[in-house]
Amino acid sequence: MATSIVLRAPNGKTWTQPTGLFIDNVFAASLKPGNTITSIDPATEREIATVQAATADDVDKAVSAAKAALKHPSWKLLPATERGRLMAKLADLMAEEQELFATIDAWDNGKPYSVALNEDLPEAIGTIRYYSGWADKSYGQTISTTPEKFAYTIRQPIGVVGQIIPWNYPLSMACWKLGPALACGNTVVIKAAEQTPLSILVLASLIQKAGFPAGVVNVINGLGREAGAALVQHPLVDKIAFTGSTATAGQIMKMAAGTLKNITLETGGKSPLLVFDDSDLEQAVKWSHYGIMSNQGQICTATSRILVHQAIYDDFVSRFRSQVREVSKVGDQWDPSTFQGPQVTKQQYDRIQSFIEVGKAEGATLVEGEAAQTGAHGKGYYISPTVFTNVSSSMRIFREEIFGPVVVIRSFNTEQEAIDIANDTMYGLGAAVFTKDLERAHRVAAEIEAGMVWVNSSQDCDFRIPFGGVKQSGIGRELGEAGLEAYTQVKAVHINMGNKL
Repeated sequence: MATSIVLRAPNGKTWTQPTGLFIDNVFAASLKPGNTITSIDPATEREIATVQAATADDVDKAVSAAKAALKHPSWKLLPATERGRLMAKLADLMAEEQELFATIDAWDNGKPYSVALNEDLPEAIGTIRYYSGWADKSYGQTISTTPEKFAYTIRQPIGVVGQIIPWNYPLSMACWKLGPALACGNTVVIKAAEQTPLSILVLASLIQKAGFPAGVVNVINGLGREAGAALVQHPLVDKIAFTGSTATAGQIMKMAAGTLKNITLETGGKSPLLVFDDSDLEQAVKWSHYGIMSNQGQICTATSRILVHQAIYDDFVSRFRSQVREVSKVGDQWDPSTFQGPQVTKQQYDRIQSFIEVGKAEGATLVEGEAAQTGAHGKGYYISPTVFTNVSSSMRIFREEIFGPVVVIRSFNTEQEAIDIANDTMYGLGAAVFTKDLERAHRVAAEIEAGMVWVNSSQDCDFRIPFGGVKQSGIGRELGEAGLEAYTQVKAVHINMGNKL
């Protein structure tokens, strides 16, 4: 059965697209070839390509390959510096194909091509390059006890890692997980989101080209309930790293508990953005808009709850509405002027539309986004940028993650009230604070219950800085040096230097 096809994107880019499962450095059909997933262009609702979807038996095959590679001298005994060089080579190969990757993620996901090329790709490539430098910088300790004992620790790979990535940043999220896992010497089975199955298969071909030993990285597509569940429950998988919804993360925790797997979870959010009356209002409006409306609002850290001091509330809302009208141009992903492309799937489109109706029913005031938009020939999963005011903390649109271009804006009177409203949520992923008062900035950042706080910005993440949440927004950290801790385990060695019985 063919494991590749030739595709031509609407921007004219042509390439050979792998469609098989990448196991042991070979693209192959599923053991059940009729098990497939079809990618849909969210701008036209037309099919792009059909790829193989893994069954539980395919997952077992991939995990077995990863387990064998973990013990094979070609990887186990490879000097850490050489491991880093392989990763740097992969980053170079990705850079050579960045226009292709941007084309695939734009077509498959719906995000503007310009965003994929100028924002997502530098992050993805930079993450792999960053962690290539960490490969030979993992250190243990010597620990002083008594003259009769020499004690030290070594850091070792956790083992076979199962990684499950989301659809909102297909390539970037793959690199966030692959980077530290490979730097630390683990082997990987990574599953892409079923909504965006294409770019990771091209990445797999570059992993092979870079010279990684067979079985070190295995790439599968498949449904979460089938391939994902099989991966999480597989007895030879030592760790699971997942990015996605809080509800799915809860199910993964339950399944992983059966074999006491190490887990890292990056899940949902309903991040607050606080605007105090001494802030630079022009910048606050621009960052607030970017913090919720970029990437079609499909961001786990999206600052979707904007809290504004009463003294500047009306002015802020007026300016924010103007920013939406001037900047949030909705269109297809190939138009250079597009700020907001279509939502990723019909299911996501319907979910967002349902929340907009909930907001109206709850009594919130809809000030922007009255009608859904459509693309050419009435097709495409387009949502108008939506703004609600006159909201209360009890409303569903204020409390639940919508994952779309929908924002709620409410006022506060005191600093403590703003903090209390911000923390009144089960989530704790990100937050933003706008103020010129340096003491207040540090004080509020310390009090907000979130894994990350931006001061006078929003969503400007960096692969050198830890990323992760508290409460029901996740467990563990990704990125930065902290991201390495999730992929190593510490072994203590005790040397008897003369203690006799």
